[in-house]
Amino acid sequence: MDRSLLWLAWVIPAFVGSSLLTRFLIGWASRAGVLDRPNARSSHTKVTPRGGGLSIVVVTSIAAVVSAALWTESRLALVGLVVTSLGIAYVSWLDDLRPLPNRIRFSVHVLAALVATALANPIQVVDLGGLGTLSLGYAAWPLTILWIVGMTNAFNFMDGIDGIAGVTAATAGFAMAVAAACLGCPAVSAVSLAFAASALGFLTCNWPPAKVFMGDVGSAYCGFVIAALPAIPGPGPTSRLVTVALFAMWPFVFDTLYTIIRRVVRRENVFKAHRSHLYQRLVIAGWSHQATSSLYGFLAAISSAISLVPFADESTTPELTQVALAFLPGSAGFLVALVRRAECDTVLSQMGGSRS
Repeated sequence: MDRSLLWLAWVIPAFVGSSLLTRFLIGWASRAGVLDRPNARSSHTKVTPRGGGLSIVVVTSIAAVVSAALWTESRLALVGLVVTSLGIAYVSWLDDLRPLPNRIRFSVHVLAALVATALANPIQVVDLGGLGTLSLGYAAWPLTILWIVGMTNAFNFMDGIDGIAGVTAATAGFAMAVAAACLGCPAVSAVSLAFAASALGFLTCNWPPAKVFMGDVGSAYCGFVIAALPAIPGPGPTSRLVTVALFAMWPFVFDTLYTIIRRVVRRENVFKAHRSHLYQRLVIAGWSHQATSSLYGFLAAISSAISLVPFADESTTPELTQVALAFLPGSAGFLVALVRRAECDTVLSQMGGSRS
């Protein structure tokens, strides 16, 4: 069968299923009172159903079970992914219904990462393109767990405005699907493809103005799946998938790290809820949710494309490494400068208004 038909066989059911399920969840959440009510830290102004990310959880889990039946070499790791990711979704759903202590959520994240790593493989090698490869050695286990737990929480932190989490999840999923297919890892490619399509299906109801929010059940789940998929073994090597995932998630990773460091320097409580992420500052400065989410989606798409070029032509790897070394810090600096410019423009506008 033609490869394009195989891809459509995964994309269309996942997209349609997620779209329909998300619409069902909107009505159910409204009737059940699972609602996000605006407060001082909110970026929205009206009561909105939440928990729509359950559609991504259901569709991706089904895809992983089907993949486990089709590709036996990845079966145990895929079953582990399903079980642990559902554990992440469950505790996050409870947190959506009634906030849980940070220690409980974090403990579940660590336990899920441990089990997923044990049933798959710790990430032993990280491909650095033209710079060579980095062997993690004895640090493979702790660094793999740190990667999974860190990405789970980073994605959760970044889900604060309409569309930003869905568009990033879809971009990362498609990038990893392409990379896994090129590496000869069909199970990882299939799950990544279904994950991306389900994120797009959810996005049909979450793109600004959002009819439903992803909720922690969706955001924590998405971060966990993106981080855990590169550890799934297959016929081909999967070490390069970590690099692709990191590139696709670069805007989220940088925003999270920058905000944490900034809050530490200011001696602020990093665990306390806030509105000081770069994307939140853009919205406060006057950017729309649509413009801000589009910016983050664009940056994720560009960085994903850079990571995928060597899969088409290995001879470009050294040059692409140089481009990546320039783009990643360049895009980070651009984002910070853009936020500061928007904030300055807002201050100047307010000063001008007060004088008049």
